[in-house]
Amino acid sequence: MTVKFTLNGIAVTAKSDADTPLLWVIRDELGLTGTKFGCGAGLCGACTVHLGGQAIRACQTPLSTVDGKDIRTVESLSKDNSHPLQKAWIAHQVPQCGYCQSGQLMSAAALLATNHQPSDADIDSAMNGNICRCGTYNRIRAAIKDAAAEMRASA
Repeated sequence: MTVKFTLNGIAVTAKSDADTPLLWVIRDELGLTGTKFGCGAGLCGACTVHLGGQAIRACQTPLSTVDGKDIRTVESLSKDNSHPLQKAWIAHQVPQCGYCQSGQLMSAAALLATNHQPSDADIDSAMNGNICRCGTYNRIRAAIKDAAAEMRASA
């Protein structure tokens, strides 16, 4: 099957089977390895990407469903760590092992795209389902609040 979609602002064509998970198309066919495989069941959040601005699990999204759509991966935030979330992640030393971080960042980016002043409850709700085996949840919440403040200040 041939599927055309936009990946991080660039028109791409994928030629995998219709039921191939988007995760494998992004990583293996298109060569972007920032999005990670975690559980394969959509439960851990490591594979989170944006589909039309909404956070989705790429391991559970068949290629056939993204035809003509806009997909964003962690690589879309910035190439030089200048995105407010990336800067806050570094300032708060969020990553330990780092494996879940691309999914965490993408879920946080989806939240901040619609909520510029999230409460703890808003953050917890948006980040629910993103598992951090290292347990840096308090640092993640603090980083999201700082990134939101920077985004509000520069708006």
